Amino acid sequence: MSDKMVDVMLHIDETLQHAELESIRDDILKMNGVMAADYHDEKPHLMIIEYNPDDVNSSDFIEKVKIKGVHAKLVGL
Repeated sequence: MSDKMVDVMLHIDETLQHAELESIRDDILKMNGVMAADYHDEKPHLMIIEYNPDDVNSSDFIEKVKIKGVHAKLVGL
């Protein structure tokens, strides 16, 4: 595994409860190549994900969220 790490912001369209955001974050953290994922309750539509692009594609985050019936977009940092 290389040391290449990038950040992406995930903008979640729906207004989700804390437990729903935790579940999405936990699922993303389990993905190969993801080093960190977090959000703040004050800005529940935004989640920052730090990952290795050699191991995972940013579009995979959208697919992971879609599985839960949630709509999201990627915003580069």
